[in-house]
Amino acid sequence: MSGRRRPAGQPIGCNRRHGVAERRHHACLGRHPQSVNLSTSPHCSLSGLADAPRRHELLRLYVNTDISTPPASSPAAEEPTYWTEIIEPQEGLFQLGLAAVWRYRDLVMLFVRRDFVASYKQTILGPIWIVAQPLLTTLMYLVIFGNIARLSTDGLPALLFYLSGVTIWNYFAQTLTATAAVFRDNAAIFGKVYFPRLAMPLSIVLSNLIRFAVQFALFLAVWGYYWVNTNTVHPNAYLLLLPVLVGLMGLLSLGIGMVFSALTTKYRDLAVLLGFGIQLAMYASPVIYPVSSVPAHYRWLLQANPITPIIETLRYGFLGSGTFSWHGLALSALLTVVILLLGVVIFNRTQRSFTDTV
Repeated sequence: MSGRRRPAGQPIGCNRRHGVAERRHHACLGRHPQSVNLSTSPHCSLSGLADAPRRHELLRLYVNTDISTPPASSPAAEEPTYWTEIIEPQEGLFQLGLAAVWRYRDLVMLFVRRDFVASYKQTILGPIWIVAQPLLTTLMYLVIFGNIARLSTDGLPALLFYLSGVTIWNYFAQTLTATAAVFRDNAAIFGKVYFPRLAMPLSIVLSNLIRFAVQFALFLAVWGYYWVNTNTVHPNAYLLLLPVLVGLMGLLSLGIGMVFSALTTKYRDLAVLLGFGIQLAMYASPVIYPVSSVPAHYRWLLQANPITPIIETLRYGFLGSGTFSWHGLALSALLTVVILLLGVVIFNRTQRSFTDTV
């Protein structure tokens, strides 16, 4: 019979019994080293060990083990731990967390790139739509409101008048629409990983700012043509307020968008109301008509719109025609700040529990 021969005098299965007894003993030492009785415990008894020296060695290790003193830690373990991110609860509703957003600025740039690339991926014209959309809209307004309805343009070229309004309005409408759906469209990301939630709507504002820059370059090209070849355009120093106007338009759309993003997590039909409301708001703003063409007893309603001073100041600075008022611009800035703070409060309250309702 082939196989390994066992030593003489050793019973069959002795090594196996020794191994089982030793494993039971070590497992018992790990579970209850203080309360175990080596002589009576059925699981921790050393009687299964036939080798007396081995039994004495295990008993010596058990007796000499001081469980009250923890093992000495290595020098590397005593070094302080520095965390890269500490997640703390928000202390106030008006807490913006801009410092956290700045630390995650690389993530914001990735979101900007994602929004810009995803908008024109698998399309026929690609980024050409950035230029085609305002140009086609302007041509449509030129035919309907310029030639058919014959609305006044304050003596300005109709193409330039409509293009200036469409360019600044598109930035507001696109940013507002995308920001209002930030919780609904990014619920999967919000529920899996931590990052400042404000980074997402800020990335939408920045990505749409790129589109606005391209569309404004188209406006500058048309504006430069009329400035050089005609005498109908009279720019002035107020065109230097362009960064302020764009900033106000972006913050206003951000504030309103954060309010609707919080409300649409519970009430989905508000998204439909928002899309319909943006179309109506365009007619309540001087996009296709000047303020001077509005009757005097209705003009105060138009001036109460915070978008009105922004559009009128843009036209006055670049085209030299329109109405400009520091009082109206200051009122628009004040309303923008109030709406932005309201949006931040509602956004901060909603981001804590929106995953349960979205």
